[in-house]
Amino acid sequence: MLTSRLMELIEFNAGSLVREAMQDVVTNERTRSFRSAPVAELELRITALYLNLSKWVGNPQEDAVRKEYEEWGRNRFRQGIPLSEIVYCLILAKTHLRRFVREHGLVSFSGDRVTPDELVPVQLYGIQELNYMVGEFFDRALYHLTRGYEEAAKLPSKPRHA
Repeated sequence: MLTSRLMELIEFNAGSLVREAMQDVVTNERTRSFRSAPVAELELRITALYLNLSKWVGNPQEDAVRKEYEEWGRNRFRQGIPLSEIVYCLILAKTHLRRFVREHGLVSFSGDRVTPDELVPVQLYGIQELNYMVGEFFDRALYHLTRGYEEAAKLPSKPRHA
């Protein structure tokens, strides 16, 4: 499958994707609360997102996604981060991923096009398929993240830690 080659490229370049997404999250005005959150924890979560993406997209296991993102939601609630900022954090991660796909997945309409080695030739349907699967994953992740956040909000109040 052509999209699997692009997924491998995403995993191989996860470090640069994480750095770009982290920079955006900690400087974006819509995610201000993340400036006071533990950076290492956020970096681990975003790294896990990109490294596990092919597993979650290619073989969607709802329980694994549910556990990961409900926990993420509960932790962010305990840290006092507004839900809107958490959602936007995931939107930023998705935006960086889509930009990466656009820059590294070359849509070729004919077989006579020569591309640099770092570009992965992907048919138009392959990019559409990948965008659909990634979009579906992020929708599920947002749902479970929100559920985890709501569950934590219902619990008796505990001291928040930064």
